Amino acid sequence: MASDLVYLNGKILPRSEALVPVEDRGFVFGDGVYEVLRVVQGRFFAADFHNERLKRSLAGIRIEIPANYAPEKLNEIAAELLRANSQLDGEATVYMQVTRGVATRAHAFPSPAVAPTVYISTAAFKPMTRLQEDGTLAVTHPDLRWARCDYKTINLLPNILASQYAAEQGATEAILIRDDEITEGAKTNVFGVLDGALRTHPCNSHILPGITRSVVETLASGLNVAIDHTPIKKSDIPKLQELFISGTTTDVMPVVALDGKPVGDGKPGPITRRLQKILNESIYSSAPLGD
Repeated sequence: MASDLVYLNGKILPRSEALVPVEDRGFVFGDGVYEVLRVVQGRFFAADFHNERLKRSLAGIRIEIPANYAPEKLNEIAAELLRANSQLDGEATVYMQVTRGVATRAHAFPSPAVAPTVYISTAAFKPMTRLQEDGTLAVTHPDLRWARCDYKTINLLPNILASQYAAEQGATEAILIRDDEITEGAKTNVFGVLDGALRTHPCNSHILPGITRSVVETLASGLNVAIDHTPIKKSDIPKLQELFISGTTTDVMPVVALDGKPVGDGKPGPITRRLQKILNESIYSSAPLGD
C-alpha cells in the first residue's frame, strides 16, 4: 500500500500536494531514471549496489545531479521518509525517480541545464510467499525494447505491453525473447538450470544488471553451483530442468510452467530451493549485502 507522505524536490509533503509541472521532461518524454529498494526493519538491502546502478543510469542518459542529491544522500532522505510514514518496522519498498527537470518541450537537452526533478515514495511490502513456494506461470513475448536496457529508465512502454500480455494469459511474468534467446523478464531477470548449471544472459546492453541477479550469482558461487553466461536459446526451453525469475520485490520465484508447458517436472527445483533459502537468509540477516 502506498503511503500518504512523499518527497518531492526538497520537501516531504502529502501525496495529494506533490504536484509536478506538465512540462517536466519525465512527463512529456519519459526522460528520467529510477530505482526500487527493499527495506527490512529500516535497513536497505544491497543499498551500495542500487546506488552504483543509479549513478550509472544517470550518467548513461547524461543527467547531472547536485551533491545533495547523490544516491547516498537520497538514501538518507528515503530513511527520513520511511520514518515519517511509520515504516521503519516490518518491510517496505522505496521508489526513487530522477528526471531531467522542467523545460519548454524540445527534444534536445535544455540549455542551460535545469534542476532535476527528484521524487521519492515508500510503500509497505509483503513478499509473494505463495508464488515463491508453489511457483508461478510465465509466457514468452518478443523483446521489443530499445538497445540500452542496462539503464533503468522510466521508459517502460514495451515492458508494460509485455506485462499486460502476460496478465491476459493468467501469467505473472513475460519472459522476453530477442534473436531467439531469452534476455530477461519484463520486470525481472531470468535464470534457468540446464545440465546442472545455472544459465542466465550475460550482463550487456540487452538486460538490466539486476541487483538481486548479482546477489544470486554470488550466492550460487558459494554453493558451488556452476554459472554459465550463455543465453538460453528458445530451442533450449523444452530441455530446462528449472527456471526462475529474480528481482527486488520478487526475490527468487520458481517458474513451473512456460507458455502452458511444464518446466522440468512442473515443480520448483532443488537449485531454485537452495538459492531461495540462502537469499532469504541474506535479506533478513542483520547485515544485508551492500549495507
